[in-house]
Amino acid sequence: MTSNDRVVVIGSGLAGVRLARRLGELGTPVTLIGEEEHRPYNRVLLAEVLAGRYSPEVIALPAPAELTRARVTGIDRAGRTVACADGSVIAYDRLVLATGSNPVLPPLRGLFTSGTADHELPEGVHAFRTLDDCLGLAKAVRPGVRAVVIGGGLLGVSAARALAVRGAQVVLAQQSERLMERQLDPAASKLVERHLTDLGVEVHTECRVRDVRCVGGAVRSVEMADGYALDADLVVLACGVHPRVGLAQAAGLEVRKGVVVDDELRTSDPYVHAVGDCVQHAGTVYGLAAPALEQADALAALLAGDTGSRYTGTRSLTRLTLTGQDSPFDLAAFGETEALPGDDVVQLTDATRGTYRKVVVRDDRLVGGVLVGELGTVGALARAWEGAEPLPSAGGPLLHLLTNDGGS
Repeated sequence: MTSNDRVVVIGSGLAGVRLARRLGELGTPVTLIGEEEHRPYNRVLLAEVLAGRYSPEVIALPAPAELTRARVTGIDRAGRTVACADGSVIAYDRLVLATGSNPVLPPLRGLFTSGTADHELPEGVHAFRTLDDCLGLAKAVRPGVRAVVIGGGLLGVSAARALAVRGAQVVLAQQSERLMERQLDPAASKLVERHLTDLGVEVHTECRVRDVRCVGGAVRSVEMADGYALDADLVVLACGVHPRVGLAQAAGLEVRKGVVVDDELRTSDPYVHAVGDCVQHAGTVYGLAAPALEQADALAALLAGDTGSRYTGTRSLTRLTLTGQDSPFDLAAFGETEALPGDDVVQLTDATRGTYRKVVVRDDRLVGGVLVGELGTVGALARAWEGAEPLPSAGGPLLHLLTNDGGS
């Protein structure tokens, strides 16, 4: 790549904006294409907007100078151009896909309005992925409104908390046996459930929703697999996300779960790269902010001339702050939070203060941990985990890592 090569980035989310800004700082010409009408924003903070803690302006990202608002409809790899819905055609020397992900819409009876080709959701049913989704929910929520959140992962827990803070009567329906089962162990999940319950959220685990009942095109209730019905004025779909790969597939790029990239974040076309939620690297689709930002930084350096820049994967730490009526509820989880046979586990619990700390050690190496409540030790633990270095043979140093207050 030469200094005059034009880089075009499709997607103005966290990864796309970070890449465009880094390239601009490094003196590489770049055009960022975003289809949302809003100024680029930090999607991670949407729940805070829904809760009323932040305005949309607060979560806005500093947009690069060359931001083109358009929806890309196709990629001509032979001619190295992208076509937009408004009829414009943009040429590139290097193309970067930062197309993000789409919300998973579960196969529920009655979910989609009959006779519509674009899968229009009934009135009162909302996905929770974009700022428009968030603003639509914020407009509809009011004290006493009956809201059902479907999905008890990180997104569903955040949405349920935000709606409860706004005064809604919230029911959270989780199909698996506990909340946030991908990140947390059973004890930490119970603490999250207790926090939501204290906010007035009614939590149902091992609960499968099978039907959305509508009257006059508006939701009225949801029905569970056992036939039990919940009245609902609002339904929030928080069932996860999947990589947005339609453009890549139509262009003939290799796609599995996500757009397949190598350590140079290069797709099966050497002139097309990809970063962020749409990417599958070394078999992994992350769908998290930290890997997206690391990928953007690595690719920016590479495209700006650092031929040694590589992305070799991210060891991600999940953090969540749930703001309650009295005090915030903080948690952090990283690596493997469930022990395997032969692993060592150090666990400290203080029921009075509502704190819980646990680390899992395998072959003298820290392989994972979860902290709820006071997170003063999370930085030291995360560094020990990321470094993957053998821990001291004596237990004292590990116990010191786990406690920042002389023990609990």
